[in-house]
Amino acid sequence: MIKSLLIANRGEIACRVIRTARSLGIRTVAVYSDADAQALHVREADEAVHIGPAPTRESYLVGERIIAAAKASGAEAIHPGYGFLSENAEFAQAVMDAGIVWVGPNPSSITAMGLKDAAKKLMADAGVPVTPGYMGEDQSPGLLADEAGKIGYPVLIKAVAGGGGKGMRLVESEEDFADALASCKREAAASFGNDHVLIEKYIASPRHIEVQVFGDKHGNAVHLFERDCSLQRRHQKVIEEAPAPGMDAATREALCAAAVRAAKAVDYVGAGTIEFIADGSGKLAADKIWFMEMNTRLQVEHPVTEEITGVDLVEWQLRVASGEPLPMSQEDLTIDGWAMEARLYAEDPAKGFLPSIGKLELLQFGEAEGGRIDTGVYEGAEVSPHYDPMIAKVIAWGDDRDEARERLGEMLQDSAVWPVKTNASFLVKALQHPDFAAGKVDTGLIGRDGEAMGEPPVPSDDVLQAAADALVPVTDMAGFRLNAAPRRAAWFLLDGEKVEIALTSEGSEEPATGVLVTEQGQAWLLTPWRHDAAHGAADGSGAIVAPMPGKVIAVEVEKGDVVAKGQKLLTLEAMKMEHTLTAPFDGTVAELNASAGAQVQVDALLVKIEESE
Repeated sequence: MIKSLLIANRGEIACRVIRTARSLGIRTVAVYSDADAQALHVREADEAVHIGPAPTRESYLVGERIIAAAKASGAEAIHPGYGFLSENAEFAQAVMDAGIVWVGPNPSSITAMGLKDAAKKLMADAGVPVTPGYMGEDQSPGLLADEAGKIGYPVLIKAVAGGGGKGMRLVESEEDFADALASCKREAAASFGNDHVLIEKYIASPRHIEVQVFGDKHGNAVHLFERDCSLQRRHQKVIEEAPAPGMDAATREALCAAAVRAAKAVDYVGAGTIEFIADGSGKLAADKIWFMEMNTRLQVEHPVTEEITGVDLVEWQLRVASGEPLPMSQEDLTIDGWAMEARLYAEDPAKGFLPSIGKLELLQFGEAEGGRIDTGVYEGAEVSPHYDPMIAKVIAWGDDRDEARERLGEMLQDSAVWPVKTNASFLVKALQHPDFAAGKVDTGLIGRDGEAMGEPPVPSDDVLQAAADALVPVTDMAGFRLNAAPRRAAWFLLDGEKVEIALTSEGSEEPATGVLVTEQGQAWLLTPWRHDAAHGAADGSGAIVAPMPGKVIAVEVEKGDVVAKGQKLLTLEAMKMEHTLTAPFDGTVAELNASAGAQVQVDALLVKIEESE
């Protein structure tokens, strides 16, 4: 067994590898960029080596620096994680040439499966069913159009070097083919430096089913059953599960046997995934499932396979890389229960899933029996604009699919992150969608019904009332209104928006200055109402305070300026929106504590206006 390991990655997967390595008594070395100096994977490793500036092309994608870090730290082996350099055959070869153990497949296997057209030809020769299509060298537009016609519309144009949904176009008719081809080639050239494409039959109700395979250096290869990753948004996986809904024993046996043949065809060593596309318009059948591509690395969604098999796939990777045979034979591997994984991202579904960056001032993960959290962040850490905004992988196991689904929903609903926005509510609504709940899911489900899933949640009245009661001081005049019946209600700011909330108690002897409201996997800040973006200060003091954490992007006044009621004072950017703060009355700028570009916290005094006499 290797004694020391460098993880050529960051975030969640780096922490995941460190966890298993530590359990095996292996010394771990992390690498980090300027932006990751305080990252969780750096804190958890036995040693950490700085490799460059924040941009990935200057740090995590520079193979020479990673190899140099391994040599300097005395690491015997390098684990690439997923993404970055994990499927780079040249890097793998350079690691091996440097006398360092590569925890991954042989470079020749990566190369063989790296281009979609060559991989499909290789799989067809190995007896693996492939989607009907054209994978030839002739890339002339006329010939490609002719081949599309022979296949029959609709067709998919796919960059042979593509991935992640880039370099892919759906073409419904012959008239649209030329424009789609030109667009696809441009995107492929810009993204991958290779504009070659293949054409394949488009499956109207596609399901994305993949098989986990594993090989060792002694010629052994096994499968660890299938995963279903059909719930996707713009070709990006959202929720994954194992096993696949509707998979019978005969179809599973045929599919997994094909996956093992695929692995053996390239003498595969280590963890890999054979991805298939299935016709989901009816019952799953072996003759309606075709090879799509192979991922020559550990997948993001590997935990669901671990949960149903009891296997630590990272441990297998390290043992195989050390020269050991596979720890289990095919006959020893069985499926136990059901598992689901959701990717909790720092993004705002209400604003087109834009990344939401900033400090994780609150980070709370829900718990459930059979639950698991894989994360690369901690409360107080920063969500950086430089990298993938994943906060955690939330995983749940159950005896059956409904139990796993319900437990996952429970964990997501009990999670809370603030002030960074997340997709937790979106994930919960996806889990609750009638088709998904029934196991009737294809890759187009979110495209059809995703708008409703992305609607921003609203905290319940009960939760708001409990929070509001904690903000209101006890007073004998509570609820009093001149010439009217008493009414217990007050105005507050909920994430900067003015709301009226009914009060259910006499208030608090020691009222809080703010309360974080958490529900449905979301968090909101509730504060006493002082002003809103349209009316400036509301308490008569002339104090203009920040309604939420944010960045000052413009200051329109200077200290000593005479201002009129309603005059624009400054603009605050918070939660991807601009908030204009205005003068509450005619007066003079007595204090100015803000400058353009400054980051401010909630309730920070920005401007003080003294009323004109």
